[in-house]
Amino acid sequence: MKLVTVEEMKRLEREADAHGHSYAAMMERAGRAVAEAIRQRVDLTNKRVLVLVGPGNNGGDGLVAARYLSQAGAQVVCYLWKSREDDPNLKLVRGRGIHCLQDTKPLRNALRNADVIVDALLGTGVSRPIGGSLKELLDMVREVVHERRNGTDDDLTPLCPPLVKAPPTAPSPLIVAVDVPSGLNCDTGAVDPATLPADLTVTFAAAKRGQFAFPGAGILGELVVADIGIDPSLAADIKVEVADPRTVRALLPLRPLDAHKGTFGRVMIVAGSVNYTGAPYLAAAAAARVGAGLVTLAPPQPLHPILAAKLSEATFLLLPHDLGVLTPNAIPVLAPALKGYAALLVGPGLGREKETVAFVHQLLGVMSRNAPRRIGFHREEEHREREISLPPLVVDADGLNALAEAKEWWHALPEGSILTPHPGEMARLVGSDAKSINRDRMAVARAKAAKWRQIVVLKGAHTIVAAPDGRATVIPFANPALATAGTGDVLAGSIVGLLAQGVPPFDAAVCGAYLHALAGQIVSEHTGDAGLLAGDLLPALPQAIRRLKEGR
Repeated sequence: MKLVTVEEMKRLEREADAHGHSYAAMMERAGRAVAEAIRQRVDLTNKRVLVLVGPGNNGGDGLVAARYLSQAGAQVVCYLWKSREDDPNLKLVRGRGIHCLQDTKPLRNALRNADVIVDALLGTGVSRPIGGSLKELLDMVREVVHERRNGTDDDLTPLCPPLVKAPPTAPSPLIVAVDVPSGLNCDTGAVDPATLPADLTVTFAAAKRGQFAFPGAGILGELVVADIGIDPSLAADIKVEVADPRTVRALLPLRPLDAHKGTFGRVMIVAGSVNYTGAPYLAAAAAARVGAGLVTLAPPQPLHPILAAKLSEATFLLLPHDLGVLTPNAIPVLAPALKGYAALLVGPGLGREKETVAFVHQLLGVMSRNAPRRIGFHREEEHREREISLPPLVVDADGLNALAEAKEWWHALPEGSILTPHPGEMARLVGSDAKSINRDRMAVARAKAAKWRQIVVLKGAHTIVAAPDGRATVIPFANPALATAGTGDVLAGSIVGLLAQGVPPFDAAVCGAYLHALAGQIVSEHTGDAGLLAGDLLPALPQAIRRLKEGR
């Protein structure tokens, strides 16, 4: 599913109109889609619906929705913020006997009685702060909604909840945004203070960039993308997408009936230190849970008893160490063993000791920033020629932190390697800070993927996977339950496990990130948004794969 900027959306509409699919036809389908989305969630028979109508196309969509809502049995009232007397859609609305208010005096009463409030005031083109009468209108709506949802009897809240809880119901009133909550910037995700948060947002033709950037992503409620008849071929040149179940299902590796463990690849995971014994376990177990045929752990030797007790299925390559951390002395043991492995993961739980950083630099063929300069007139090489043949590579966690201490490391890594930084690690890689990274995550991920010639998985709420050729895919999950130690190790293991099964690097990153997030959603269905442990994701990974395959 495409993810577009405001200008790209305008271009798609212009081209659709030029090809004979008129703006009026698109508006008709948009309004009908809004009404249908509401009808699927609310029994509209005799329900009271208030449609707040703005002056532009968004208001036109709202008027069309009002007509279809009335046909579905709702008692509809429209409030016209600005006059639209020449609008044929207004004439059709009045022709159905739908009452249209233009005075704010009866509006408060309509707000107090509405079961559904439809925000069709401003669309995706908002460019300046909301003020004047529109701010007053939205302030009134928020005030009434707050009163209705929170009441005034806070002092009567019971000390103990009932033993049997009533089933959850839709919020009352249900707030529905047409295309976007009025005041949300659909390019940046910025939100005007006057914006009314929605319980349901019905957007058209494609999702918008700002709908997957915070704080805007946090006020959409449920997001539905409705087809308004624009030919998908018109968006073929747009390289940014949102991952959806059908697309990810197609990326899953095949599981032939006559397979053996070699069919599904061998994974080598270089991870762990005496202070971080859980990371290698989580990564290795995740690689196996997504279907890798054989997983080998290469930790410092003292970790073996702990890891072998937790993970019976893995094999081990025990590496030389210094007080429980890897050093360059491990390279002669590791390098020859890499032959025959389909994928390599480096980084989870390695630690940031000086010796370990030197080990990573030597393994990956990069040169430390602190390496001594050669004297003379010979040109200094910014990186050494790699002496070790590496399989397809994933670098995570302390592997990334080690790269941040190297000179122009991206020249040394094999092109198409997968890097999985969170904002803090990305900040160290680029010499910035996490706040700057989060200011425009999409731009940062795409720019660095192009510069480094690597696949970048910028983790966080709505993880972004970017490729060197400009492609980017947003993972449509934002789950606070995943904000706990170790979940990144599970993600890295999931990606390398798919990479070992022959999934191309960009697809492996998208598929792994989606399965990881879906597994978090599955666990959260039982635990809620707090208390999830990284290990809880492991048995949920095959459940996520099964859900995708079954189309659930």
